[in-house]
Amino acid sequence: MMLAASKTKKSTTKKSTTKKTKTTKKTATKKTTKKTTKKTTKKTIKSKRTKVICISHKEDADGISSAALIRQAFGGDAMLVDYPGQMEALQQVVTDEKLKSLYICDLGLSKKTQDEFIDLLSTLRKNKVSVTYIDHHDIDPNVVKSLQKLKVKVIHDINECTTVQVYNAFKSKLNEHATFVATCAAITDYMEDRPLGSKLLQMYDRQFALISATVLTYNIVGHQKEPDYLLYLVEELAESKFPHDIPNTFEFAQIQVEKLSQMIAKVKAGMKTMKNLGHMEITDSGASGAVNFVMGLSGKDVGVAYKERIDHGIYAVSVRGSKNCKVHLGKIVNLLATDLGGSGGGHDRACGAVIPKPKIKKFITELNKKIK
Repeated sequence: MMLAASKTKKSTTKKSTTKKTKTTKKTATKKTTKKTTKKTTKKTIKSKRTKVICISHKEDADGISSAALIRQAFGGDAMLVDYPGQMEALQQVVTDEKLKSLYICDLGLSKKTQDEFIDLLSTLRKNKVSVTYIDHHDIDPNVVKSLQKLKVKVIHDINECTTVQVYNAFKSKLNEHATFVATCAAITDYMEDRPLGSKLLQMYDRQFALISATVLTYNIVGHQKEPDYLLYLVEELAESKFPHDIPNTFEFAQIQVEKLSQMIAKVKAGMKTMKNLGHMEITDSGASGAVNFVMGLSGKDVGVAYKERIDHGIYAVSVRGSKNCKVHLGKIVNLLATDLGGSGGGHDRACGAVIPKPKIKKFITELNKKIK
């Protein structure tokens, strides 16, 4: 009887131990499964973010060329925008769950846009998106500090055009032709005499570089209403094409030259002068193409050309200063445009603005007062 009881007891103990072991194994398996699931989920979320985007300025060779070099170095897609469309493009990419890396090139900030810019980049950084901001326009130092706190990579030098800075930062990822793309951008932004820009220009025949930069610029300016063509230019430059290798660029540049030659007579007939500047409303071409004529033919140190953007209820304004201009036009225009409900800024002798339509006369009057 005692022996039977002992066996029964052992048998019960074994069963109990077996149950416990099974339960422990199940629990351990569940925990492992949970951990594995969590890890897998995290990896899946990370792997979703694969997209590379470059938001760049669409209105000149510096913006287009910057986008081309970013594409060559990192792949991805370009979004080409003007200043009124800058924030809209950022709002769009913030909601893109596949975005991994964002490059923003040749898009200066104004007092009106800088706070929203910081907020949008803050959201991107919270979403673990890598952000690089490359520019050469005058920026509030506090904005730079705010971006650096967010761990946005800021590449900023007012002494070199944006494309030259892109080349200098990522040349290990770029091919030899990238030097020519950067050279053309420096020429069109009047910065080929700067330390890095001048070194790049020395690598090429000056006249060859000048005509290439000019042809590229005329094709960009003349196709502003054709976004697909501008993206095509980005792709061709990224593929190491010279402007003369891109079909019909010289032919199109010739058409633009003919239009500009006709502009001379129109500026002579239509421009107005004030004490410190010449100004003119442009109706049948871009303001940036006419502004140098306005400055030169007016005999003033500052020229202003402005064209109505009916779809936005604003004027797109281009401002240029001669070598004798003693003030920093970019800083003045930034503050003045913001005070009038618009935005603007840029270099010391070349800048632009977006001004609400009813305020354009006040903008010109106030700008004239601030130029000494």
